[in-house]
Amino acid sequence: MTVSPVAAGVGLATHELVWAEGVDAVTFLDSQLTQDVTAMAPGTLRRSLLLEPRGKLRSLLWVLRDAERVGLVVATPGADGLIADLARFRFRVKADLRHDPRPVHTVWGGESAAAGWSDDGTRLEATTPRYRMVASRAVPDLPVLDAATVSAHRIASGEPLFGVEVDAGTIPQETGLVPESVSFTKGCYLGQELVARIDSRGHVNRMLRRLEGEGPPPGPGAAISRGEQAVGVLGSVAPVGGGWIGLALLRREAVPGDRVTVLGEGGEAVATVADAQDPPPLPSQSPNALAR
Repeated sequence: MTVSPVAAGVGLATHELVWAEGVDAVTFLDSQLTQDVTAMAPGTLRRSLLLEPRGKLRSLLWVLRDAERVGLVVATPGADGLIADLARFRFRVKADLRHDPRPVHTVWGGESAAAGWSDDGTRLEATTPRYRMVASRAVPDLPVLDAATVSAHRIASGEPLFGVEVDAGTIPQETGLVPESVSFTKGCYLGQELVARIDSRGHVNRMLRRLEGEGPPPGPGAAISRGEQAVGVLGSVAPVGGGWIGLALLRREAVPGDRVTVLGEGGEAVATVADAQDPPPLPSQSPNALAR
C-alpha cells in the first residue's frame, strides 16, 4: 500500500463482506470467479471478478482465502446482489452464502504493508496494494474522510466503481484489472470464453482512463471529446488542490497524454488523459503513518 498525497484517514462503510462457508465453498467459488481461488493459500488476498455467462461484468471483488471458507469484499451496496448472483449457480453444492453484518471501512494513506488478512471474530483487517480494509462494528480511531476525499483516493488508485465507471455491459479487459484479477491457467469459470477470446486474438474498444484537469470539476456524466470525436462520459470525479481528477471509460483513440474536452452543465473544461493505474501528480499532503 503506497503513501497517498491526499489527506489520510478512513472512509466509513465503503464496502461489504460476504462469506462462502462449507466443504464446497472453495471449489464452488473457483468455478464462478476469474481468480484461481483453489491455488490461494489461507490468509492471502487477491483481486477477482464475477462475470455473467456471456463474459460481461457483474462484480469487482477482493477474495479472502481461509482454510474452509472464503470472504468476498464488494463495494457498498453490493453484498445482496452478489449473493443473489452466486446463488443462481449453487446446485448440489455444500456452501452457504452469508452477509457479514460488520461494515467494511477503508483506510487510505500510511505506510506500505504486505498484502494479506486476518480475523479475530470481532475485527477483520485486510491489506490490499491500494488501501487497507477493516471490517468492524467499531469505527477505526482515525480521521474520518468525507465522500469527496474517499473518491479522490479511489480515483487516484484506478479503482472503478460498479454502476458508475463500469456496469453490466463492461468487458473485463476494459477495466485494466485483468492482469491482477484473472487466472488464465485455472479450470473453467463463469464467462471464461469471452475473456480468453479477447486475450488471445482480440482487443477492446474502450479502456478505463483517469482524467486530470484544472479549475472547478465538471459533474459526473459530462461528455468527453477528443477533437470532434465523442470518446466517452465522465464517471467519478473529485476536486484535488486547485483542480480535479476523474475516471471514465474512453474509446481507445484517447490514449494517455492526449488532451480532451469535457463538456458539463457548468461549461467546458480541458483535461489530460492518463493510465488509470499510474499514480497521478497530486498536491503533496503527505500523511503520517496510520496506526493499525
